[in-house]
Amino acid sequence: MQKIVFATGNPNKIKEVKELLNNQFEIIGLKDIGCHEDIPETQPTIEGNALQKARYVVDNYKVNCFAEDTGLEIESLNMEPGVYSARYAGPQRNSEDNMNLVLEKLKNHDNRNARFKTVVALIIDGEEFTFEGIVNGKIAFERTGEGGFGYDPIFLPEDQKISFAEMGSVEKNKISHRGRAVRKLIEWLTEKYN
Repeated sequence: MQKIVFATGNPNKIKEVKELLNNQFEIIGLKDIGCHEDIPETQPTIEGNALQKARYVVDNYKVNCFAEDTGLEIESLNMEPGVYSARYAGPQRNSEDNMNLVLEKLKNHDNRNARFKTVVALIIDGEEFTFEGIVNGKIAFERTGEGGFGYDPIFLPEDQKISFAEMGSVEKNKISHRGRAVRKLIEWLTEKYN
């Protein structure tokens, strides 16, 4: 079975991707290769950050790897928080603080249109590829749901009556930005390695 490193320390993200892959590949995380350092994310774009993380792992650990970066883009906030989504309310990367800041900034806005964008960067056998997934939706007026992570409790995906945090992981993966990007990655890997 082909082993690929997913350049993340977030167990929620690893679980989501493993569920999508159905054991076609063995996905291991950063701690499985002894990588415990904070990988730099200093690029001005989501795609740039995903590539930067993947290149860092490939350069330092000599393994095939994919990395992702995700941003929440809100129309009436000039597409903020975008590339700064994880640390929108400060370097502590606290989801509650981030959601509070978004809700505070939106309280006088009628336009609550938003989208989640994920870019997955794959580096395999020295070649680089990127896959993008986008889901449109709106920012809710308050948090709902106990599941998910990040901004999930305040994001209502298009054509849905519930937030990502109210969905089970299978339901969320069917429509989520990360699910869409990872499915493109899986299609590509399956074509190449089957």
